[in-house]
Amino acid sequence: MVAHESDSGIVLTRQLVDEEYLGPGDVTIKVHYSSANFKDALAITPRAGVVRNYPIIPGIDIVGEVVSADNGDLSPGDLVVAHGYDIGVAHNGGYAQYARVPVDWVVALHGLSPRHAAVIGTAGFTAALSVQALLDRGLVPEDGPILVTGATGGVGSVSVDILSSLGFEVVASTGKTDADDFLTTLGASEVIGRLPEDPDERPRPLTKSRWAGAVDSVGGRSLAYILSATGYGGGVAVSGLTGGSELSTTVMPFILRNVALLGIDSAFVPIEQRRELWTRLSKDLRPQHLSKLEQHAPITEAENVLRAIQKGAHSGRTVFGVAGEF
Repeated sequence: MVAHESDSGIVLTRQLVDEEYLGPGDVTIKVHYSSANFKDALAITPRAGVVRNYPIIPGIDIVGEVVSADNGDLSPGDLVVAHGYDIGVAHNGGYAQYARVPVDWVVALHGLSPRHAAVIGTAGFTAALSVQALLDRGLVPEDGPILVTGATGGVGSVSVDILSSLGFEVVASTGKTDADDFLTTLGASEVIGRLPEDPDERPRPLTKSRWAGAVDSVGGRSLAYILSATGYGGGVAVSGLTGGSELSTTVMPFILRNVALLGIDSAFVPIEQRRELWTRLSKDLRPQHLSKLEQHAPITEAENVLRAIQKGAHSGRTVFGVAGEF
């Protein structure tokens, strides 16, 4: 599935290409699955600034089987996942039967099936990074509830799942009025609307403490409010900006309540740290409701799913079947 840019926009086209089209790399992977992420939706959004040059094969998640490996400890038949770095934005990605990437971008799967790895994907990896940042901050379940914004999205839904599995009380914030059952199934103790509840309310430097920490994929005005309502010694792990990239706040939460703003990037995490976290995603950080999170679609439906993400009409994680589904 190749993304082409024209004066009328960007479209995904089912296209036969030769092997050289895949580009450079030490490892060739037969792709079993990819998935739908917000970044993939941006890749087919005009002027989004994510993709450097078109045409490109999108798909920031690659899950499959090694066909050949020129370097490293990988062998044909090994099951692997690759994501981040330039995949799907400057290097052809997972929306194709085969992908070729540098060996230092590849993680061998241990304890996770390819299907489950695809359900987790970049969004779940980002969620795990966010949860780990809160744990590193020293937060424990006894400290109080953890807020998760954008809770029906990929990062949000997996964060709810992981946090609840670790014993945290989770408050899930979403603009979707029909999401209560989905989020409580994942482990949310409470479901609330978008923040702040009163969009016309004048922002305050500090307000009543409501949660011990937060995983935020919204940003903007919502993040400013979250910071003002986070308790002493808390932390807010931030990975998204669907609500805007500007942050209008004061230093009050940081100097009066010792709140930490924890920036989360999943694209350029060093490979050894990436491999270690994937191991933990098969163990103590493993989401417990992967079957509830997953929706399945053939890769030929990728554009329709990504358009739904653009419109904010998508929940959970959509896994694209690639092998045998072209």
